[in-house]
Amino acid sequence: MSKTPDQPAPDNSGEIPAFTDATELQAQLDASRVEAAKFKEHYLRAMADLDNFRRRSIRDKEDVLRLATAALMEDLVPVLDNLRLGLQSALQAHPEAKAVIDGFKLVSDQLRNVLAEHGLQEIDPMGQPFDAKFHEAVAQQPSAEAPEGHVLQVLRPGYLLNERLLRAATVTVSSGPK
Repeated sequence: MSKTPDQPAPDNSGEIPAFTDATELQAQLDASRVEAAKFKEHYLRAMADLDNFRRRSIRDKEDVLRLATAALMEDLVPVLDNLRLGLQSALQAHPEAKAVIDGFKLVSDQLRNVLAEHGLQEIDPMGQPFDAKFHEAVAQQPSAEAPEGHVLQVLRPGYLLNERLLRAATVTVSSGPK
């Protein structure tokens, strides 16, 4: 505070000097309160901005991780398809090699379990009603066993990644009895 003509000179005795003009002192106090409120408002806004930044950074990091996982899973899904087809073909063509085929099936199951732990879920719509959100129909075929509009055959399984569609299941749909 600067010295005004109405204020006595401060002494070093530790006593608070007496002011002759209380209105000037009240005005300074009011100005200090306004300034303190302004600084408090700036502080609260800065803290809110920091909190929003932290939340946004966490969300962005999770999004980047999710996108990286999705890209990897999209690359691995055809590998799973080929592994399944290879195992089916090997079992049909070489039943004498069942022990080796069973070993590869264990590896395939282990790979599927690891991918499932990371959010990959296979869509198996066999016998279920056709759902365009999760299934891609490539053919329609009459069937006495499957009701009309139900999946008759799964040509290629679909996959969800963390409950988001990664690839639709390719299916044949029943058109009902002939």
